Amino acid sequence: MSERTDSAIILRFVFQAMRNAGLPAEQVLMGAGVGLNHLEANARTPSAAQIAFWQSAEAVSKNPHIGLHLGEHLPLYRGQVLEYLFLSSSTFGEGLKRVLAYQRLISDMLQAQLVITDDECYLTNMLNDGAYRHTTECIMVAVLRFFRFVSESQFQPLMIYFTHTEGANAEEYERVYGCPVVLGAEAIRVYFKPEVLNSRIWQAEPELLRFHEQLAHEKLQELARFDLVTEVRRAIGESLESGNTSLETVANRLSVAPRRLRSQLAEAGSSFNQVLADYRCRLAKRLLAHTSESIEQIVYLTGFSEPSTFYRAFKRWTNLTPIEYRKKKQA
Repeated sequence: MSERTDSAIILRFVFQAMRNAGLPAEQVLMGAGVGLNHLEANARTPSAAQIAFWQSAEAVSKNPHIGLHLGEHLPLYRGQVLEYLFLSSSTFGEGLKRVLAYQRLISDMLQAQLVITDDECYLTNMLNDGAYRHTTECIMVAVLRFFRFVSESQFQPLMIYFTHTEGANAEEYERVYGCPVVLGAEAIRVYFKPEVLNSRIWQAEPELLRFHEQLAHEKLQELARFDLVTEVRRAIGESLESGNTSLETVANRLSVAPRRLRSQLAEAGSSFNQVLADYRCRLAKRLLAHTSESIEQIVYLTGFSEPSTFYRAFKRWTNLTPIEYRKKKQA
């Protein structure tokens, strides 16, 4: 998989939670390098950005347990395809299994699995090993609230395991989660009674189930196409300086036939030339705005063979010459 990303809904939910908690949300976002324009965009955000966000949130709030406490102010997860998929199912267990199949729509960090044995029932590996402590504790609050909602409070956690070793005291965890918490475990787990899996969902609309599954499947395919474009961008970046950035060389780096890659990009609503031009444009802008590299060096770094070709392309992208753009950004 390419770079892990999160759905845009996560940022919007957390922003609302900060507002609900009385925190200066704009200041937190600014400290994390996140602009307010991201709230309106539907683009997924890199999961790695969570670390900067939580560091800013902890610094601004002066709360060492900000993830746990901010989770209490999160809006209930409503109006999204996974909610509809869950509520179209006849039982909690059926809904849970369907949602787990599409959990990547929320975040690539979510990798939960349902485990049922003769003695126990639990969700495990709820987030991957790269998850930040505040992320884990905040998402856990949201998950439990959602499960209680769809099960009409029949879902109740019995025990929660976290892999991090430092956190709040036992009483505070139990107040928020409603059950004991164990730190320093080998995997993140949530134990609950297996009987809840058979509980009926009163809002179930079986006739809409097929529609919601199709919608979730289509959104998952969109993510796969997004992954492809991301991988092509990465391969372009690796091959630019060689001066041989073609569909064939990138396809070879990705171990796929050029014809197949062209077809896959078309299915993603893009093309190799479009991805290449976008990458070159972004790289040129960054180098011109934030470095003192000479124009000749930037021509080389962006993979152009001639300065005149670079000048024409940059003028087409920005309606400015490279020199005009640099003066504007470095003024």
